[in-house]
Amino acid sequence: MATTKVTFTLDGETLKLLADAAGRLHKPKSAVVREAIHDYHERIGRLSEGERVRLLKILDTLLPQVPRRPQSAVQRELDEIRAARKAGGRKSRSERR
Repeated sequence: MATTKVTFTLDGETLKLLADAAGRLHKPKSAVVREAIHDYHERIGRLSEGERVRLLKILDTLLPQVPRRPQSAVQRELDEIRAARKAGGRKSRSERR
């Protein structure tokens, strides 16, 4: 793979972390940066562990609120909605009186 030399500006703490990671892994700093960028790119669009846990808690609170009813009742309601749409929609409040 061809490489291109680039210049980045990093703060002191980030430089310390980079040097520490390179030392622990026995790799050049450029290799650590390359791997970090590849790892970061793979995670784009995925949930972090904290986000995943938060969303699962929300689901756990909402799931018990979902009404439990037989499939036949659900199908009957869907059929009524479809029939109302075909007939021009549900009647407005004034038309229902």
